[in-house]
Amino acid sequence: MNTADTRVLVLDDDPFMCEALAIALGSEGYNVRTETDGTTINQSFSEFRPAVAVVDVNLGDGPDGFSVTRRLRAMSDLPVILVSASTAVEDRLSGFSVGGDDFLVKPFSMAEMLMRVEALLRRANHGTSSVIEVGDIRIDDRAHVATRAGKVLPLRNLEYKLLRTFCRHSGQVLSKAQLLDAVWGFALSDVNLVEVHVSHLRAKLEECGPRVIQTVRSVGYVLDPSSGVV
Repeated sequence: MNTADTRVLVLDDDPFMCEALAIALGSEGYNVRTETDGTTINQSFSEFRPAVAVVDVNLGDGPDGFSVTRRLRAMSDLPVILVSASTAVEDRLSGFSVGGDDFLVKPFSMAEMLMRVEALLRRANHGTSSVIEVGDIRIDDRAHVATRAGKVLPLRNLEYKLLRTFCRHSGQVLSKAQLLDAVWGFALSDVNLVEVHVSHLRAKLEECGPRVIQTVRSVGYVLDPSSGVV
């Protein structure tokens, strides 16, 4: 990515959280600017021109995170990750309704935050392309069609979303909670949902070739296209 692509604006009224995010993101090469309130969000945006914003919902002073997201959305279509200590579904829905692209519940792991920032930037930087190709798997979002080795996969909607998530994070181990959040929109639910749908997805993929979705014991799953090479 170029320098402009790595600019991350962090807005959180907790200075320790700002520092932790700045260190974690900075160690991965991101250019980070932190703010503790949203009163100067217009100025911060125009000066810094971030590629992605991480916004706390519950800010102590000035506008809350939802209001800040509305302002950002009025100025740009940059991806916005909302964070909150609240697990209420209503807050998550409110976040998406004001233009948030992702919602992460505190406390969260820095590894998960980094994954989400990377995923949103990748999506934004390649927004003109609707095709994802990993090994012999090809996903065309515009046509909503997935193929393997040139054969159309008869996927249900959730299976399609699951495969797309695996392809976007090819080679990366994803926990069941991460998959629940990415595909179903919530992390606090029965992980059996993931197990069942991964099993169905595997069966359909393996009609066209060797197994590529591997189980990482006690961690989750990983799409490893090289494991399907015969």
